[in-house]
Amino acid sequence: MSHINVVMLTPKTGMSPFQKAQAGSILDKNIFNVSISGPFDVCQDLVKSLNLDLSFKKKHHIGAVNSINWGRICAQIVYYFKGYFSVTTENTQHIDVVVPSGNFGNVLAGYVAKQMGLPIRRLIVATNENRVLDTFLKTGIYKQQDVIVTSSPSMDIAKASNIERLFFDLLDRNPKELKKKMEEFELTKKLDLSHRHQIVKETHGFMSDHSSHKERCKVIKLIYDRYNYIIDPHTASAVKVAQTYRDKTTPIICMETAKPTKFELAVTEAIGFIPNRPPGFEGLEDKKQRFYEIEASVEALKKFIETHVNE
Repeated sequence: MSHINVVMLTPKTGMSPFQKAQAGSILDKNIFNVSISGPFDVCQDLVKSLNLDLSFKKKHHIGAVNSINWGRICAQIVYYFKGYFSVTTENTQHIDVVVPSGNFGNVLAGYVAKQMGLPIRRLIVATNENRVLDTFLKTGIYKQQDVIVTSSPSMDIAKASNIERLFFDLLDRNPKELKKKMEEFELTKKLDLSHRHQIVKETHGFMSDHSSHKERCKVIKLIYDRYNYIIDPHTASAVKVAQTYRDKTTPIICMETAKPTKFELAVTEAIGFIPNRPPGFEGLEDKKQRFYEIEASVEALKKFIETHVNE
């Protein structure tokens, strides 16, 4: 779609070589791959800041297509229904779902599906060493911490954008109260919703747990040895947590999130060899790549858009 310009923000910290090559090797004239110093959170903050400038967005016809965009959440809702119908025989049956999560987007789709009437008993969030969501779901305290770079980088997030949508419901869908709370969070890096924690756990069915790198590698090897199937580290975090919460009464679904090829170092450490790549991805890192480097500020991002992107 040559009439649409795409500005991609890719963090210098946390992405695997394959992921960087996957983005950087797209050389179409309307693709602008912008490299940003820092982890994913920095890129996400820039997108949020840009979204707040409504006049700039309108002038340049800007929309966001990551999980901040409600359209993506709507699309993800569908496969919760597909998963449900795949493992049940009657519509009265319940399921549990384990979702690897950093930005709270995928699991938010599950939450919406449950609100729509899908019989989900528990929505179980799996995190890695970055335990912001795990801590919140266990205590009601949402506290930003420094990001730890891990073998499951898509979960290396200190501020989960979509958690605000759950907060909105917890605060009785009061936009003024939500705004006040989020402004408080931006100042203090902490939000205490412990008085609503029982609603999170008992009414909405949220639970959580975390995993370490060693545990994820162990799970990758277990799944390969037992089923001759290779999973990536993010999916492994879900399987590890599923082992903790699984019972004999309710089917449990683990959301698979990525191809193992994206995270070859961790997968190779776990199973002892590099998995075969899907057709078309061989030698991807050797292809020509193009990145634009800018300062990690919304002013620099706006200037880049004005200078490089055709309207």
